[in-house]
Amino acid sequence: MTTTNIHIEPQLAEILATVSDPEIPVLSIMDMGVVRSAEMNGNIAEVTITPTYSGCPAMDVIGDDIKKALRDNGIEAKVNLVLSPAWTTDWITEKGRNALEKYGIAPPLEPEADIAALLGNQKIVKCPQCGSHNTKMISQFGSTACKAFFQCQDCQEPFDYFKCLK
Repeated sequence: MTTTNIHIEPQLAEILATVSDPEIPVLSIMDMGVVRSAEMNGNIAEVTITPTYSGCPAMDVIGDDIKKALRDNGIEAKVNLVLSPAWTTDWITEKGRNALEKYGIAPPLEPEADIAALLGNQKIVKCPQCGSHNTKMISQFGSTACKAFFQCQDCQEPFDYFKCLK
């Protein structure tokens, strides 16, 4: 996971790890890498988040969920949304990548491999159901804009692939 000047106080990190991504509930916002900082400023927790892409519809829900989780622990919160630096799939933790795969979503590849897979040049996206690389893209867009829709040619199961964003 690439980090860019992040600071998250341990007591806040523990609480924020309980907040799920609303579109992929098996991932916490910490594993997704959208939390850029979380610090106490007096009696208020200031949490800075970065959307996975600038038009992500889940950010308002995430902000509300952060405030609720902290409030449930006796902490008032202010949530700031920042667009720079832009979120990257490098910020998804290894735990998050494993959770994606167990949930049935193929985790992102490296940029060059991602391009080859999305252009259909290589069969390198691994089926999260059976592990086969004999997969093909059905659509550039899956259940959300950040995913593509694939199908395994061996087990015939359809699945989302989380596109690489850099």
